[in-house]
Amino acid sequence: MILIRGIANLRPEHRGAVVTIGTFDGVHCGHRALIAEAIAVARRMGRPAHMLTFEPTPREMIFPENPPPRLTSFRERWRAIEGSGLDALCVLPFTRTLRGFSGPQFLALLGRDLQVGGVVVGHDFKFGSGGESSGPQLHAGAAAHGFEVTIMEPIRIGGERVSSSAIRDALARHELSHAARLLGRPYSMRGRVVVGQQLGRTLGYPTANLRLERRRTPLAGIFAVRVHGIVQDGRRLPARDGVASLGTRPTVDGVGMLLEAHVFDFSGNLYGQELEVEFVQRLRDELKFDSLDALTVQMNRDAEAARGILANPVSASI
Repeated sequence: MILIRGIANLRPEHRGAVVTIGTFDGVHCGHRALIAEAIAVARRMGRPAHMLTFEPTPREMIFPENPPPRLTSFRERWRAIEGSGLDALCVLPFTRTLRGFSGPQFLALLGRDLQVGGVVVGHDFKFGSGGESSGPQLHAGAAAHGFEVTIMEPIRIGGERVSSSAIRDALARHELSHAARLLGRPYSMRGRVVVGQQLGRTLGYPTANLRLERRRTPLAGIFAVRVHGIVQDGRRLPARDGVASLGTRPTVDGVGMLLEAHVFDFSGNLYGQELEVEFVQRLRDELKFDSLDALTVQMNRDAEAARGILANPVSASI
């Protein structure tokens, strides 16, 4: 799968694809159904299958002061789809110009600039300034520009419609297993390990620190986790159990959200490695302690609790 950033980087061989269009935040079960349908249509037509998405997300542009929390960063979206069978991920910068496109202008972008062979979208897909256009206008534009349209019905699990907002709500309620059912996999965060204050090392709990960058998250607190992607002595290790803090570190007057994961029974240099931290179960809220000694006592309790949860697959799935 290749990455195409912007229309200026489209080559002749990239045009004519079947595209599925959206934000795809979380790459959940509904998104995967769209991807599978786009690939199926593309194979039937003998064309490549592309995902067309936007960065930043449209809602981050429309609501810059209070955008909805992201489930996945751009890197995480890429990792989630790289083995899906898509031929390319095409990313359009969501600029003020693109935001101001009318419905007909966006259709012209699809038909004239991308020369798409087909479009696969969800039932609630809207386009054009302020979401002025939807399914009927898409079908009409497809006829005018000569491409096919497939509009898919919502995917439901246990009677609930799968959506990014439903997953955000589940995470905000600390319902990790519910979120995992809608995602089709456990919720996780991915990033490169950066150098921190190294306070955990002095307290006996060295951590792999992952910055959230621009991303806001519906999660916060202390968690039992599994850490994927550790490479040691040239080989990738199986997932390792651990305990993690996701928050602002109030005891040490931290600034900004940080994910700090302590990997049980591991010693080694993780700086620069790309890790994935899978959230298994929430243990408690993040608290401000009066002293580092009191913090260490609680960290010992958290580690013991996390070990017990992760050693018991039944309790870890609740």
